[in-house]
Parts: sequence; structure tokens; C-alpha cells
Amino acid sequence: MTQLLADIFYERGPIKTIGVIGMGYVGIPAAALFAQSFNMVYGFQRDSTSSGYKISLLNSGKNPLKGEEPGLDELIHDIVLNKKFECTSDFSKISFCDAVTIAIQTPFLNPKDLIPDFSALEDGIRQVGKFITRGTLVVLESTITPGTTVNWALKILEEESGLIAGKDFGLAHAPERVMVGKLLQNIQEHDRIVGGIDEVSTQRAIELYSPVLTLGKVIPMTATAAEVTKTAENTFRDLQIAAANQLALYCEAMGINFYDVRAGIDSLKGDGITRAILWPGAGVGGHCLTKDTYHLERGVKNADKQLIDFPEGVESLYVTARHINDFMPKHMFHLLKKGLNRSGKDLNGAKVALLGWSFLANTDDARNTPAEPFYQLCKDAGVDIQVHDPWVTEWPGVRIYSELKPVLANADVIVIFTGHRMYYELDPQHALKLSGKKPCVIIDGRNVIDPDVFIRDGFIYLGIGRGDKNSHPLAL
Repeated sequence: MTQLLADIFYERGPIKTIGVIGMGYVGIPAAALFAQSFNMVYGFQRDSTSSGYKISLLNSGKNPLKGEEPGLDELIHDIVLNKKFECTSDFSKISFCDAVTIAIQTPFLNPKDLIPDFSALEDGIRQVGKFITRGTLVVLESTITPGTTVNWALKILEEESGLIAGKDFGLAHAPERVMVGKLLQNIQEHDRIVGGIDEVSTQRAIELYSPVLTLGKVIPMTATAAEVTKTAENTFRDLQIAAANQLALYCEAMGINFYDVRAGIDSLKGDGITRAILWPGAGVGGHCLTKDTYHLERGVKNADKQLIDFPEGVESLYVTARHINDFMPKHMFHLLKKGLNRSGKDLNGAKVALLGWSFLANTDDARNTPAEPFYQLCKDAGVDIQVHDPWVTEWPGVRIYSELKPVLANADVIVIFTGHRMYYELDPQHALKLSGKKPCVIIDGRNVIDPDVFIRDGFIYLGIGRGDKNSHPLAL
């Protein structure tokens, strides 16, 4: 069958027109870079009440993503001006495409049952299946449970199209590897994992991605290996963060500075020595790290290969790491209670200024933000909590202020949850004046401020990993 597909690709010729399903943090920059290298790109977006606005914005050459994304605004403007990109809700235009990529979110509604919500992805795959023609390459970029491409996705595409994967059309998995704030740079400079269901599909996918790479190179493998690569690399990052968070909690308990310990560990360098250690913080958010561990766990449970040989009665190291990272917003709440207790105030009725709603600094990406569970803990305890974020403008059920002054006014506690650039410039005397409270409590969840400066000016300071400061004497 693969030779038949190779012949069809040869007859069809080089890839010229590309479709990108899903105009989000992955699809928009990918479509823009494809448009630089190929004849035409269609960006497919449902005309829904929540996301339909992106269609007109993109077609007018404007970027619907907020936050700092170097080069993206200009690139979108250029590809629209040169008529190399069109955003549309008309999925029938898939029939014009030589290759179609799908970048749709795959969350878990309840990680405990290991059942992902593939409903949006399924809808996207079915739309592709309805309109693909012989010789189309279909590539899943969404992070998915290992085994999804060669089983579930393949069956849906064949069912909808009446075509056979590996004979009439190509199918591959090439997971996105981007971080918000560096979208274009990441797509161009990170190596691209490409895994086809067969060698012919893999080679066609390499043809698709190679032109957009600058420093990055293509790493070919099987589709399932590509799925495991993506879920595992995020699982390992989550694990590294959990290790830093656990060590930070230990340092608090022992009355020492985590950042001194980290510097010491990081200083051990040499041939074959790797002691990489990440940073602790108020919690892990985003679409990827909060769920990809569960995709990996589900993949090994679903695999029809052989039973996993693993210590009896021991929970997965990766799932344990998830629990630790999910705990950090609760730890921030514990620090809040400790700070209020030192200031002689109760939780109920206390006014808290929460600085930062997005999960990532200097972006508007608030997906699975760890600020939300902290916010809810505060509300449940009767805390009057106000939220500031310079990038996130709205959130269901939460009022978010773009100006800092009304949030800091009369605050008993200032809580830094996100490392936005502007919070590094927070002036203690100005903040204290706006608060009007003596003492005022400040809790640093991202190691943003200099504790000595704030303590000297009359704050009660608490910070993650700062056991050396969290019980400091109060300044007179």
C-alpha cells in the first residue's frame, strides 16, 4: 500500500496548499510560517460565539493573540497583504489542500478517570475526513494519548472519507513544541518530531515541516513514538518542577534559602555531570503540563503489548509530581494564613490583592491558571480578593483589573502569583502607601521581589522556598 501512496504523492507533486485546523496559540503561528514557505494557507476556525471573532481579525491582518509574541504581528500582516493566507469557517476548502494539520486542545475533564475530552478534536478530524482527497497528508499536532493516531484518528478519517490511510492518504503525528511568548522562535528553532503511520507518510510530513525550520532539524520516528515523545517531554518538565517545589517546601521547613541551595547544586558542572534544577513557584498552569502526564499514563494502560513491570503498591512518580504541583496554590493559601496571623488579622474579611492571573509571565495565556484554585480558596474563606493582570482582560466569574492602584488600595495582603515584568518594579513604599495597612503582608510566589527591601520598609514577607525569611523579625 505504501508504494501506491508514494505514487499518488508523486503524481500530486510538491506540497503547495496547506490547511491548518484550529486558530489558537499553535495554529496561528504555524499557519503564518507555512504561508512564508508555501503558495497558500487556509486557517480553519469554527465561527463560534467564543472564537469566531478571530476570523475577521486574521483576515484583516491582525493578531488575535495578546501578550508579547515577537514578530507575529508583522508576519500576519504580511501574509494577508500578499494574499497567501485566509482564515475561514468553510471546511469544504480542505479539498483544496495538499496537507492539513490539526492543532486542537485535548484536555482531561477529570484526570482521575484517565478519559480525555477528545470531542473538539474529533469534530476537527471528522471535518478533515469529509473533505480530504486522494493524496492529502493529514498531520495531528495536538498532544494526544499514545496510540491515538494509528487507532482512533485513523478509523475516523477512513470512516468519513471512504479512503484508506497509507494507501489513499498519508497520516502522521508531529507534535507542537511551543511556549507562549516564543511561538515563532520555537517552531523554527526547536527540532521537529515527525512520526508517520508508514515511511511514505513520514517523508511527506518531513517535506511539509522542513521549509519552516531554521535551527531545528526533523527527527523521524513512528507515530506512536512521536506521541510518547511529546507526552514524556512535558511529563519530565512537570517532574523537574515538582522536584524544585518539593525542595523549596523542605527549605522553608528547615529555615534556609532554596535559591542558595539551587545555586550550589547548579554549580556542579563538568564532563558527564548534569544537575539541572528548575525553579519553584505558586503552581503549574497551561494546557500542556497539567494534562500530558495523564495522556502518558493512559497510553501505557491502553497499550495492547505487555503488562508494565512496576513496583506493587507504588504510585506513578509522574502522577505524584502532578499532585505536588497541584498543591502549590494551596501552599500559597497556607502562606496567606500565616501572614495574616502574624499581622493580627483574620482570613474572613481580609482584603487580598492578587497580582497575576495568567499562568505564564508577560502573556494572556490563563489556561488552567494556578491562580484560580488559590482565588477559590480565598473566596470560600470569606476573603475580599481583587485581581490584577496587565494582559488578561476577562475571566468567567472573576473581575480582573488592568490598573494596579485600585487592587492595592486598602489591601491587607499582596500576593504575587505571576512573574509579570511590571511586578519586578513594584515599589514597596508606594505599595505600602496605597495599602494604608501597617503592617502589610506580601507573599511572593515567583521570587520576584527583594525580601530585605520590603521587610525594611515595614512589610511582613513570605515567599516560596524562603525559609530564611519567612519568620523574619518585624521592622519597627
